[in-house]
Amino acid sequence: MLIAEDLILLAFDDETGKASAGVGNLDYALAGALLIELAMRGRIDVAGEEDEAEAGRLMVLDTAPTGEAALDEALSRLAKLDGKKPKDALSPLTRDGLRTRLLDRLADRGILAKDQGKFLGLFPTTRWPATDSEHEAGVRHALHRVLVDGERPAERSAALIALLTATDSVTKVLDVASADRDLVQRRAKEIAEGNWVSDAMRKAVEEITAAVMVAVFVPTIMTSGN
Repeated sequence: MLIAEDLILLAFDDETGKASAGVGNLDYALAGALLIELAMRGRIDVAGEEDEAEAGRLMVLDTAPTGEAALDEALSRLAKLDGKKPKDALSPLTRDGLRTRLLDRLADRGILAKDQGKFLGLFPTTRWPATDSEHEAGVRHALHRVLVDGERPAERSAALIALLTATDSVTKVLDVASADRDLVQRRAKEIAEGNWVSDAMRKAVEEITAAVMVAVFVPTIMTSGN
């Protein structure tokens, strides 16, 4: 499972099959998840002061197929964005229905159902209720162990937490007891800002999550060029 797929499962209600209203700009968060996964796989990076490229710019290191359609499509688009800032890569990655493509993949694997209908008998609608929640339950359990029990996060769990923090949706998509909310928010922020990845990866993750945060809270910045 991709980090982006885990994120979309957390963001969609299992019963209604609709995205939670508490997740700000989910599409940009999904694009950020693809970027982080590609960075973790050594396919892209963000230049630091020691690199030949301008600091803070995307570097595409390897465009060989990953075997994951969503990642390969993202790599193809990023090849044309080499040298851009991470924030400028988010919008291109969301094009052609990134969210729907990820949902379709999950439906094809029997994790979600694709329930198509019409609102008021006129307007086409699609719901994505859960049909197999085993994987999502495992993801939620892992996040609970980290955010409530204080367990050290695995890299994928930390990436999810960083993205949820960037979209201000940690307690909106996770089932958190009211007594634990402050603890969870504080712990999530510490993880998002902490040293949960290697020094080589830290710059990339920081820049990508910062770009997602800007896209969520200041959408108009995505229309400006370099």
